[in-house]
Amino acid sequence: MKLQDFDYTLPEELIAQAPAPDRDRSRMMAVDRGAGSIQDLAFRDFPGRLRKGDVLVINDSRVIPARLFARKTTGAAVEILLLRSREGVSSPRWEALLRPAKRLRAGTTLALDGGASVRVLERINDRKWVVEFETGEPFESFLRRRGQAPLPPYIRRRKDSPQSSADLERYQTVYAKRPGSVAAPTAGLHFTGPILDEIRDSGVAVATVTLHVGYGTFTPVETEQIEDHVMEEEYFEIGDETAEAINSAARVVAVGTTSTRVLESIADERGRIRAASGFTGLYIYPGYRFRRVGALLTNFHLPKSSLLLLACAFAGRELMCSAYRRAIAEKYRFYSYGDCMLIV
Repeated sequence: MKLQDFDYTLPEELIAQAPAPDRDRSRMMAVDRGAGSIQDLAFRDFPGRLRKGDVLVINDSRVIPARLFARKTTGAAVEILLLRSREGVSSPRWEALLRPAKRLRAGTTLALDGGASVRVLERINDRKWVVEFETGEPFESFLRRRGQAPLPPYIRRRKDSPQSSADLERYQTVYAKRPGSVAAPTAGLHFTGPILDEIRDSGVAVATVTLHVGYGTFTPVETEQIEDHVMEEEYFEIGDETAEAINSAARVVAVGTTSTRVLESIADERGRIRAASGFTGLYIYPGYRFRRVGALLTNFHLPKSSLLLLACAFAGRELMCSAYRRAIAEKYRFYSYGDCMLIV
């Protein structure tokens, strides 16, 4: 299939630049695959769309403040977006995106606030570099003090924007526990503690998985044929308790594409789940047969992205095209801070 078949034009004013005033006050489009129907609802209707015996699966990864600003010796600014460290969040050595990177060279040292510095060690490709920080303190402590929320580039923020501190709280799910993501699992941003309590009280179990969102999730698809794209691997974990809950579920409702990819990565042919940890590069696009996920809550995604391809694989391309056309006509808010869609 051609990537161009998954393109669409979005009016710029529909890109959400800030979250809703309250997490659960977003809108929710309900898409029924069996009936081919589309409804306009509110996220607060979500608990009522679940059934006793369902298991809701959430991703408990925590976003780290992975965005930093450095300076060249000329004074020119360089933005750093941390991507992955094989040694964990506390390691000073990372793979990172550097912008602008056109004139950077291996061996360059960039200055950071507070007397810290970062050395550019190696170029991986046109986008990615290996860098190492000198901070004079544990790197994780430095990151908490100096890092900013790693917002996607379509959300515009000045370096000194007062909204930046608020982003550290709102670009994070209320159930985030395990640090490691460099982008939020955004379908989870709509949940509040009371909403989760309401869900549990209705007889729906809430189970957790971990997938540390990295470059694999948000890297653009650039191949003309969607089948030729390769996902970069991301770390995941699923425990015994979650596996047991999912295996006894009447229906599995995945919150987000990240939870979906964890479950589908380890489900066997019968849809059975086992406890596991490791790296997954599972790339889901139309034609994929889902083994375990029965319903999906997801945000509205960028055109020609792997996230949109996953949603199209789950619901069907034609139904998704209809849903997105309706969302634009009804002025839904798009992308990370935007509204959501429940596909059943």
